[in-house]
Amino acid sequence: MPFVNYAAKEINLKLVYYGPGLSGKTENARWIHHRTEPSRCGPLLQLNTDSERTLFFDFIPLTLGTIGGFRLRVHLYTVPGQVHYAATRKLVMRSADGVVFVADSQADRMDANCESLDNLHHDVAENRLELGDAYVMQYNKRDTPAALPLAELRSALNPAGWPEFEAVAIRGEGVFDTLRAVTRRAIEPLQAPRAAGQ
Repeated sequence: MPFVNYAAKEINLKLVYYGPGLSGKTENARWIHHRTEPSRCGPLLQLNTDSERTLFFDFIPLTLGTIGGFRLRVHLYTVPGQVHYAATRKLVMRSADGVVFVADSQADRMDANCESLDNLHHDVAENRLELGDAYVMQYNKRDTPAALPLAELRSALNPAGWPEFEAVAIRGEGVFDTLRAVTRRAIEPLQAPRAAGQ
């Protein structure tokens, strides 16, 4: 559930981009950061290993307008995809309000996608997160010659029917559509009581 700071009139939302190593999580974060007005987002903090993979997280506090007079502030994180960073992923997932699973569309990455999706479900359970419907699936790298058909990806990775988007994150295709979808779904719990009382 998003954290509401009544004194500051602010809703804080933590969104986590999850997926296997090199699937495009960091590219999503970079594109969002570089295409957002500097006055509306903070610095992109990035900690990498020698191989240029994200070690801990990217963090972007984004301000995206207001809801009922409260300013919406989004904190965007990515998790390291490599298997041996399981403890870091679990830590980053703590208190998440919404998740984007970034899948690599290439055929030879399907096993990595499936393993990472299993890890996501495990981390959600371990952190006792109540995310409701605040999940979005992004099929990245749709421009690669080895990209699997959408139906095959959907069958293997999205049996729950999460909202899904095709993407080429390095070109920004599908990036903001994905962000808007997960933000809408993450704030639904706050909007439902208000709508019911109207």
